[in-house]
Amino acid sequence: MKQMIALGFEGSANKIGVGVVTLDGTILSNPRHTYITPPGHGFLPRETAHHHLQHVLPLVKDALKSAQITPDAIDCLCYTKGPGMGAPLQVSAIVVRILSQLWKKPIVGVNHCVAHIEMGRIVTGADDPVVLYVSGGNTQVIAYSEGRYRIFGETIDIAVGNFEEAQKAVVTRSVVEVIVRSSGRGAGPTPPFLFR
Repeated sequence: MKQMIALGFEGSANKIGVGVVTLDGTILSNPRHTYITPPGHGFLPRETAHHHLQHVLPLVKDALKSAQITPDAIDCLCYTKGPGMGAPLQVSAIVVRILSQLWKKPIVGVNHCVAHIEMGRIVTGADDPVVLYVSGGNTQVIAYSEGRYRIFGETIDIAVGNFEEAQKAVVTRSVVEVIVRSSGRGAGPTPPFLFR
């Protein structure tokens, strides 16, 4: 029986990747290119999308060549549907739609978060993971329930790693307040210059 093969596209942030993978999770190729900005600058959606557009077709060629296959061997085209940065995501979505028409292949939209969970599940052999998913600016508690992945809690604007900074601020403020109170300066609010 022929092993199913997918050509997958990931372009949700500053990296564009095109991979060839089998249904059992065997990675046949995985070339990628990262958009790197000057130090101190973040990556902006428009510039990131332009980067992806410049690199996606050479990556498709490289992925097929590295996997030693032709488009005829591909069973489906997959792409990151979201979450991610809108403009970069559109590059992969458009390329996949064009290749689907040219190669007569079905398209599978993939949730970025679920893809990470599935990769981890394949690598670890976990059957029913409950996951604290942290990526970029979002955090989700996700588990497989009733035949599908379900989000049991989420933030879409802050990653759990950022809570460390908030915790430091709260602890620092608490310590400063204790020092101020014990010095006899009163129990009022901490002066702003003491709060870092």
